[in-house]
Amino acid sequence: MDLSINYLGLSLKNPIIVGASNLTTDVKKALEIQQAGASAIIYKSLFEEQLNLEAAEMDDDMHEYDDRNAEMINLFPDIKHSGPKAHLMALKEVKDALSIPVIASLNCLYKESWDDYAVYLAETGIDALELNFYSTVSNAEIAPNIIENEQVDILKRVIAKVNIPVSVKLSPYYTNPLSFVKKLDSAGASGFVLFNRLFQPDVNIITETLEMPYNLSNKGDNRLALRYMGLLSGQVKGSLCANTGFLSGKDVISALLAGADAVQVVSAIYKSGVNEISSILNEMEQWMEKKGYNSIEDFKGKISRINLKEPHVYTRAQYVDFLMKTKELREKYPVN
Repeated sequence: MDLSINYLGLSLKNPIIVGASNLTTDVKKALEIQQAGASAIIYKSLFEEQLNLEAAEMDDDMHEYDDRNAEMINLFPDIKHSGPKAHLMALKEVKDALSIPVIASLNCLYKESWDDYAVYLAETGIDALELNFYSTVSNAEIAPNIIENEQVDILKRVIAKVNIPVSVKLSPYYTNPLSFVKKLDSAGASGFVLFNRLFQPDVNIITETLEMPYNLSNKGDNRLALRYMGLLSGQVKGSLCANTGFLSGKDVISALLAGADAVQVVSAIYKSGVNEISSILNEMEQWMEKKGYNSIEDFKGKISRINLKEPHVYTRAQYVDFLMKTKELREKYPVN
């Protein structure tokens, strides 16, 4: 079976991309992922906020005992945090070791920083860059259009500074994600990753504190991405990559049928190991053989909105249809 696809202008041997995570930071693990059949990896995101926090912590540690000894002012020499250098060196090591494309991920705290960090990442030889617009707005005074316009401007500035494809990874928490994707598409984005899985705090009622549990994707978490793959397929110039909750070959096939060009997987590997990539690919090939498809192009986007005779299924009609099946649902799920 021909599983090859085109994503961000890159020719990939199949649609399985391992998303940004700790899985992709180690050369040995990255080589295992490549051997298992992944077509590309997203290197763990460079978070400017993390670098700033590390620098602040280091400064606190270095000056903790200042002026406590009468014979010296500082116990330690003046050492500064290395900034992004360690991240860039590790990224380049992974890029040099792999034969499959390596895509970097970037998330900055200040709008002025995106350009510089994007250039640093591009200089490592990466094949593409993913702008991770991961942000949680906590100020009610900021209007939605201000947030969107700032991110569109960031994208334009980064594209002007680097000579590699630039994609955008988004959360679903925009007033109208379809409209915003269209704006980014017009601004020159090479692709879109939908959707980001934001880490949400939990409350520990014993200690009465906030906790940050490590929550992996579960079955069914892919449905929002599937809807937007179907809505956007054929409507934008950029590539479409489905993200969050794609745990099996069946899940990947559903994304491709809806119109996705590629799929990012992470939780499936954490749960079942890197060999799950091979299992996903085998499941896809078996399904394609059974259906008589020779290539992904034979069925990609087959049930996207633009290709359906009844495209209203991507709208409220789905909800209305569900409500009208109450008798059928009562029989299937009886209440004791």
